[in-house]
Amino acid sequence: MCNLYRLDLPAAAVASLFRVPPSTPTNAGGEVYPGQPGLVVTDTAARAMVWGFPLGRRGRSGERLKPRFINNARDDRLDSPFWRSSLVHRRCLVPISAFAEAAGEPGHKTRTWISHPAGDLLAGAGIWRESEEWGACFSLVMTRANAQLSSVHDRMPVLLHPRDWHDWLRAPADDARRLCLPYDGDLRVEKTSQRWNSRRPPSSA
Repeated sequence: MCNLYRLDLPAAAVASLFRVPPSTPTNAGGEVYPGQPGLVVTDTAARAMVWGFPLGRRGRSGERLKPRFINNARDDRLDSPFWRSSLVHRRCLVPISAFAEAAGEPGHKTRTWISHPAGDLLAGAGIWRESEEWGACFSLVMTRANAQLSSVHDRMPVLLHPRDWHDWLRAPADDARRLCLPYDGDLRVEKTSQRWNSRRPPSSA
């Protein structure tokens, strides 16, 4: 499952590409981790949201603990009460320059980056909602990995072609769900020696 991605374009360029107005100025971008702000495109604007839906937790004595970030939504579980309302009413596109998967032995994992072979921006299928804990937040929708990535991980983000952007944002939920398929285009897979947890920023929660 995806727990790190990168966005190399500024917000104004992303808004122009997706033909939506930018919202208030934001520095969301660079390497994005769960709990950090990422830039997303709704049907009305490009705006920053926190990556991850909050999942409340309680301790052994019933005290409230800091919520978990649920940053990935499996396509086969979108009808659960946790996700369904967002799927129906609040879908978004997540601009991605590259996303990373961890490879190697525990404690020595490195980053494998996946991107478009021509350097084009990828658009991940996302859902979003407002939360009491963090304000607007989003989650990436995951599906099974395509043949090219099956040796890297068994799942991958739903990546949408430009022809499908409008339908993901505005079509009825059942029609949008039919777009949750393994990506059928080519991808660049770059294995690196960079440690998985290197330079990870602290959580903003």
